[in-house]
Amino acid sequence: MRFAVFDGNRLGVLDPGDRNGLVDVTDLVPGPCGPGGPLQRLIEEGRVVGRDDLAGRPRRPLSDVVLDAPLPRPGKVVGAPVNYRDHQAEMREEHSIADLGVFLKASSSVVGPDGVVELPYSDVRTDQEGELVVVIGRRGRHIPAGRAIGHVFGYTCGLDMTVRSTEDRSARKSFDTFSPLGPYVVTTDEIDDPGRLDLTCRVGGSVRQHTSTAALIFGVPELVAYTSSVMTLHPGDVIFTGTPAGVGPVSDGDRVEVDIEGVGLLAVTVSAAGARPYARRPRPTLIPAAAE
Repeated sequence: MRFAVFDGNRLGVLDPGDRNGLVDVTDLVPGPCGPGGPLQRLIEEGRVVGRDDLAGRPRRPLSDVVLDAPLPRPGKVVGAPVNYRDHQAEMREEHSIADLGVFLKASSSVVGPDGVVELPYSDVRTDQEGELVVVIGRRGRHIPAGRAIGHVFGYTCGLDMTVRSTEDRSARKSFDTFSPLGPYVVTTDEIDDPGRLDLTCRVGGSVRQHTSTAALIFGVPELVAYTSSVMTLHPGDVIFTGTPAGVGPVSDGDRVEVDIEGVGLLAVTVSAAGARPYARRPRPTLIPAAAE
């Protein structure tokens, strides 16, 4: 199944018989939805939607709906730094994910397909990082790698936007709009092997990044296992799996696309409308040292 959230808080499944249409399955979502949206609620409740559930339900052409982030406020947004060797080389980074572990991004940084990435600074570079994103389906702690896929609900496309400044990694990646997700969450039964997916990222129509997820240092099972050794994973949490070589600056008006085999194509635009000089960010008030 390929789930999408559309027109605010509606849940749809890409029509298996017509990939240009959505089947509205909102009425299958158990109970009211919170900030996490209808897909989050469906995952939390463990509600399985099968092909039989689609019969007789209303269908909408994709051209008539507005797609939103499939998970607008995940419980956790986990990042995997330096999880491709070629990216490690281009960044001249001594360490990889095996040494650095994982990090957290603010859940308020999520934006959906065709959204706008807002550059915070006019004079400090912001880079695109195209990534496969894992959506957790079952709660787990200390999950063995051999059972990790059983805790995964599905996969989506993501961009881990990053300011190249001096702050901590989590801060540089947590600005509002810095975690585009979507357009679909594709369930695990539709992806034979998440470790053999072609990934391409384009900026302004030109290819910036191209790889296979086979090149991940920590593949999906190992990454889920490691992350769960640090923190309990809950349904609807998302894990960005890391980015390959080819990261680079984006500018006002750029269209950025992440295209992942079998998962989908996520596109956003970049705006510098609210950007300001880096020196004008909030700074501490210096207090003179007490006289001795």
